[in-house]
Amino acid sequence: MGVTTGHMKAFYPSSLPLIQLPCPQTIGPHGQDHWPASYPECGSNAQSPIDIQTDSVTFDPELPALQPYGYDQPGTEPLDLHNNGHTVQLSLPPTLYLGGLPRKYVAAQLHLHWGQKGTPVGSEHQINSEATAAELHIVHYDSDSYSNLSEAAQKPQGLAVLGILIEMGETENPAYEHILSHLHEIRHKDQKTSVPPFNMRELLPPQLEQFFRYNGSLTTPPCYQSVLWTVFNLKAQISMEQLEKLQETLFSTEGEPSEPLVQNYRAPQPLNQRIIFTSFTQEGSLYTTGEMLSLGVGILVGCLCLLLAVYLIARKIRTEVTSINYTSRKKRLGNRKSVVFTSARAATEA
Repeated sequence: MGVTTGHMKAFYPSSLPLIQLPCPQTIGPHGQDHWPASYPECGSNAQSPIDIQTDSVTFDPELPALQPYGYDQPGTEPLDLHNNGHTVQLSLPPTLYLGGLPRKYVAAQLHLHWGQKGTPVGSEHQINSEATAAELHIVHYDSDSYSNLSEAAQKPQGLAVLGILIEMGETENPAYEHILSHLHEIRHKDQKTSVPPFNMRELLPPQLEQFFRYNGSLTTPPCYQSVLWTVFNLKAQISMEQLEKLQETLFSTEGEPSEPLVQNYRAPQPLNQRIIFTSFTQEGSLYTTGEMLSLGVGILVGCLCLLLAVYLIARKIRTEVTSINYTSRKKRLGNRKSVVFTSARAATEA
């Protein structure tokens, strides 16, 4: 799917419309430092992806549950699968939309980010500095306010993107196979094919209750800061064979020489002053690491005070018992002397 911006063609391989860059090497970990020179917003202070540190998130008990509507009924029309030289992108029908957000966000496309064979990382977002093998982005736009994706992409919270971290599992994932089984048909840039509709809900984690929410950006140029991000805490899984298919099948060039399409992920960006909200508490705790440390110190001090109190009470009791014993012994000794004295006196008088 593409639109025209002036005389430049724009695609949507990331959480974006992405203006086509001069060479594929600028996507991924190489060349990213040079993006702000051509696309100034790529150097702004609310960029994505980010490294989500769970001890710094803010629990929001009033955060509405996310509701994907139409995901399990994508219709009967085939879907376009496209190698745009930067990623593999699947078009989505507007019958898919999200509930639980400030406005109605209609689906437009999904795409993937991954690394290369032999490396364990390929996701864009990280949780506690841990990346996963790949990441799925499902891109939606605010259809209540804007007429299309390209218009919404330049407006604050014009887009809503779901981020699903993908890790390697032991079994094949049938939902992802609907996409991965067609990659050999679009090996080179600009090749397209059709995919029969399938249940999109199965691409998501089984439980959607746990997620992180923050304001961010497209993860590729022009890096518009227009995305309301929802990153799920639970992960999807694909098999090793499926992951290798994603890492090895596609090329970022139209012909020879073929350039493998790999490492199409952006490094985590500074959080700056942004707040990450979460729909759940971390491992049942409402406390951050600092709060837990303070709580631990408080408990330790409390225990020491309790031990001191027990010691002082025990010491007082011991002193009182000793005093009672001493008084009792003294009384018995006095009685014994009295008996002896009385007996001796009686003997003298006799």
